[in-house]
Amino acid sequence: MEKRQLPGTDILLSPITYGAFAIGGWFWGGADEGEAIKAIEAAIDNGITTIDTAPIYGMGHSENVVGNTIKGKRDKVQILTKFGMRWDVTTGDFTFDTKDNDGNPIKVYKYNGKESVIYECEQSLKRLQTDYIDLLQMHWPDSTTPIEETMEALEILKQQGKIRAAGVCNTPVALLEKAIKCTVISTNQVGYSMVNRAIEKELVPFCLEHGIGILPHTSLQKGLLTGKIKPGHQFGEGDHRPNTPYFQPHNHAEVMKMLETIQPIADARGISLAQLTINWTMQQPAITSVLVGARNAEQMLDNVKAVSFKLGADELETINNALGAMDIKL
Repeated sequence: MEKRQLPGTDILLSPITYGAFAIGGWFWGGADEGEAIKAIEAAIDNGITTIDTAPIYGMGHSENVVGNTIKGKRDKVQILTKFGMRWDVTTGDFTFDTKDNDGNPIKVYKYNGKESVIYECEQSLKRLQTDYIDLLQMHWPDSTTPIEETMEALEILKQQGKIRAAGVCNTPVALLEKAIKCTVISTNQVGYSMVNRAIEKELVPFCLEHGIGILPHTSLQKGLLTGKIKPGHQFGEGDHRPNTPYFQPHNHAEVMKMLETIQPIADARGISLAQLTINWTMQQPAITSVLVGARNAEQMLDNVKAVSFKLGADELETINNALGAMDIKL
């Protein structure tokens, strides 16, 4: 499988990254750890060697699962994790109330103070059972901490050899301009999909100009773009998706009409809508690696097939025309 270079480094990533949000259980109505381990193993065995996680995903659970799974395989994988969403302090920007996987109420704060970043990195290293992280990312900007202070912490961690590269997530251009003056920023991880293309206006051109890669998350729009979640679908308790914009009745119906339009492309190639969607995303400007989640090995193996072909110009035009015809209301 052809690898892609992490900008500003000699690190090679797989074109698809295994996104480990859902296997944390939190926000996704629980997760089966045994199935999660099989999903990660299926990814690695089939060339998807890049894994993205975060402490907040299950309050450490996702990182623990990843750490347990990569034992003896650390040299074969690239580990991406994050910092800055704290459930164990009351410092920074209060973000929301939620419950952990045991049902205990917790408050989540965005906080990127220097000492906090260094502390969180140490905790992640322990949970991941490794002595270095390939890419450590600021999960969200924090209005109480100057970006320069956060970047200083990342530079210290680089010099200590605890991280190989620094990245950000969900970061607008104005803040990126300040961050890149302090340290090399390899990537910006942001939401991007066929139906959520807001980054194309300002962020993509800026990243192309400054050599920053984009790691798109939610590329399947939380499963919506697989075509398998029909209007009226009953979600499990604790699943956050019914409250998100694209699952609202009008938008859901618009997306389904779009998928019906591009279904013949998938049928002609003998691929799934998910594979078609991932491949389209891979071919967009500035994309380094596409984050795709999988809760079991079957889903992961389906995702892997997305790298086995390349959409042609005519197919891309048909898809883009279908996307342009949608009437999404946000």
